[in-house]
Amino acid sequence: MEGEEDILQKHHQHRLIIDEGPPPETRSSTFDDADDKQPPPPAKTKRVASLDIFRGLTVAMMVLVDGAGGEWPAIGHAPWEGCNLADFVMPFFLFIVGMAVPLSLKRIPNRLLAAKRVVLTFKDREAHFLGSSFARVDMQQIRRCGILQRIALAYLIVALLEISTKNTQSESQSHTTSSIFKSYLWQWSAGACILIVYLAMLYDMYVPNWEFTVHNSNSKDYGKVLTVACGVRGQLDPPCNAVGHIDRTVLGINHMYHHPAWRRTKACTDVSPHEGPIRVDAPSWCQAPFEPEGILSSISSIMTTIIGVHFGHVLVHIKDHTQRLRHWVLMGFALLISEIILHFTSAIPLNKQLYSFSWCSGACILQLLHSC
Repeated sequence: MEGEEDILQKHHQHRLIIDEGPPPETRSSTFDDADDKQPPPPAKTKRVASLDIFRGLTVAMMVLVDGAGGEWPAIGHAPWEGCNLADFVMPFFLFIVGMAVPLSLKRIPNRLLAAKRVVLTFKDREAHFLGSSFARVDMQQIRRCGILQRIALAYLIVALLEISTKNTQSESQSHTTSSIFKSYLWQWSAGACILIVYLAMLYDMYVPNWEFTVHNSNSKDYGKVLTVACGVRGQLDPPCNAVGHIDRTVLGINHMYHHPAWRRTKACTDVSPHEGPIRVDAPSWCQAPFEPEGILSSISSIMTTIIGVHFGHVLVHIKDHTQRLRHWVLMGFALLISEIILHFTSAIPLNKQLYSFSWCSGACILQLLHSC
């Protein structure tokens, strides 16, 4: 049994870890003789204090932007390109989920049991969402994608990827900044493949003209079928991007989000960036639906979760907290510089609606926050 000084020394060395209770040996020694026949209570697992705090702050930020984002556009979602405070809620949650994956799966050495647990967790979350949605939504207009679905998809793919590469992992092995990348090379390779597929479809897919029916009863065009002229490829503007085209084709235009943030652009309303009446001379797409958590953008968002998994690997394998901070900060600044270059050169603008590559790089901001 460890003495009090040994326990305090461990807490000093691992400041990111909090213990939720004394070890089982300490608790069982305080039982009376009459209680010795009863099994001791299960030992509580250790938690990462900084990750719990970050999760709580993210929830608080979500409540703030949902309640006040309409009055203060600076904290609401950006209408299209750029980013505001509300735009960081999604990557924050994706990063948190990713960082928790290696911390939780390291307790399950059996690969088959770990995969079963991941799949069951995914099915339970999806079943809960679908059950609650079917009970209160018209199935002809139900939105098939959303924030929870994106997080669940990212968790499923990244967790299974973590399990499948488990043979290269060793908790007892000491890692350096370079060796930790080599140990998880397959995960970064998968992330690179995801990024290549996303960029290839975003810039090479042909987007034809498309039509939609106006369902807003307050619009003068209510019930009309409007046409949006595209016939282009490689465009990142609101009406003619590949992200929206894939969602309209696969999901169906009636199953997309009917109040997209692009309605607050200058092309759509005179009170931009506030939400207001659609301009008389506004283009037709201002009244069209768009899915900000769609199929192609959700594929791109997996990169943010992979970055979170990498930060979890650093926490598991690198024991010195100073080395952890150095690794996190260097990687964060590298991504920050790439984001600035891509956005301000207009090569790949920062766009949360499309979840562009520069937006994936923008995850460095949350990484810097967490590492501090």
